[in-house]
Order: sequence, then structure tokens, then C-alpha cells
Amino acid sequence: MEHSLLVHTKISLINLDRRSVLFMNSNNHQDAKTEVKEETKKDEATESSIVEKIQELGQSNIPQVPDSNVHVLTIIGQVEGHIQLPPQNKTTKYEHLLPQLIAIEQNPKIEGLVILLNTVGGDVEAGLALSEMIASISKPTVSIVLGGGHSIGVPIAVATNYSFIVPTATMTIHPIRLTGLVIGVPQTFEYLDKMQDRVINFVVNHSHIKEEKFKDLMFAKGNLTRDIGTNVVGKDAVEYGLIDEVGGVSEAMKKIAELIEGDPEQKEVIQ
Repeated sequence: MEHSLLVHTKISLINLDRRSVLFMNSNNHQDAKTEVKEETKKDEATESSIVEKIQELGQSNIPQVPDSNVHVLTIIGQVEGHIQLPPQNKTTKYEHLLPQLIAIEQNPKIEGLVILLNTVGGDVEAGLALSEMIASISKPTVSIVLGGGHSIGVPIAVATNYSFIVPTATMTIHPIRLTGLVIGVPQTFEYLDKMQDRVINFVVNHSHIKEEKFKDLMFAKGNLTRDIGTNVVGKDAVEYGLIDEVGGVSEAMKKIAELIEGDPEQKEVIQ
């Protein structure tokens, strides 16, 4: 009887050990499932974050820790300001660029900024806000006008420390214009005149063009089909002193490298 009791006890212990092993395996399996679920959630959160950045900012990587010490910022289409433009318009929203410029200024790993411009212009105050932000960045900045740098794109192009324009690119210089309902009183025209002076002063102070020459280009007749103004092409923009040099990506990257290295002759900022 004692022998049978001992055998029964051993069998019970073996069954208990088996149940313990099965329970531990079950727990390990559940832990593994939990880890997989957490990793899946993290991946989904990352993908969702990237999609949101693409939808909101038009790019997946806002200034964080770039692979290069030079950050590239694109300004294309129409600069969208206080009024939202129709969805079929290609736009650059200035409220998206302002925090990016702050991030570029604060990120110690970003040593230089290259701005690619292909814009038809847009909101005057939004364009001037971007221009002032770019001009106030302490790090070296270079702009390249690709295709077009029209209207309010002119102040943005000259806001950098050094500017380039490709040979086939154009820059349209014309007076300030309003669309939509306009109140026909003298104050409206005074406001437009003052706003125009702000644009003229900024361009003159941040480029080598003379004020008289810039106004001549702005108010010239016969150069544009439906308006007064001038369409300036490539090398003409350089001859007028509006842009520093004719060149593209290669020249711009060499220039930004020189400015970052701190060559006194290359680091001069036009005031």
C-alpha cells in the first residue's frame, strides 16, 4: 500500500510539473504575442505619423537629424497666405514653413540651408514673412531659382546670403496687385503703395540692384502682355544685380560648403 501511495505521489508530481511547463510555455507564448502586437502598433504609429507629415507638410522628414549638414527647403507653386486656395492649385503654405525655419535655426546638426524656388508668387505678406525669416537665420543660406521666381518670389530669392538662378529661369517683377472686392477709397491705394514700398526696400537691401533700376523694371510698359512689369531671364537678373550668379545645384552646394567653412570673403552677408 505504501508502495502504491509512493507511485501515485510521483505520478502526481510529474503531472504537476507538466502543467507548470505548459503554463510557462503558454505565458511565454502570450508574452511573445504581446511583444509582436506592441511592435506592430509602433510600426503603425510610425507609418501614420509619416502619412500625417506628408499630408500636412508635403514631406516626410521635417528638420530633425539629417544625414547631411545641409537642409534643403522647397518653395513651389503659389505661396498660400491668409486665404486658402482651391485644391487644384499647387501651393506652399507659409504656416508650414515658419516652424521648419525655426527648427533649422535650433538644430545644431544643420549648418546650412539651401532653398529651391519655383514659384509664381502669391500672398504678399506671407511672402515677406518668409523672406524676413530666411534673412534672419544665423546659418549660411543659399537660394536657387528654378523655372520661376515671380512676384513675391523675388524677395524670397534675395533673402539668402547668396543667390543663384539657372539660365532658363525667369523672374517677373511687377507692381502690387489685388484681386476680388476692393474698396474704392484713397486709403486703399495708400495701403497698396506702402506695401509696395516694403517689397522694394527689402529687395534693394538684400541684393545689389539699385532702387531706381528695380522701379524701372517694375513699372515698365510693353514687356508683359496684360500688365506693366518686366520678365527677367537668367543672366539678365545677374546683370541687374538682382541675383548673385548664374548656376544650379552643383554651384549652390559648393557655395554653401564655402560659407559653412567660414571663408571671410564668402561669408559676407548683404545688409
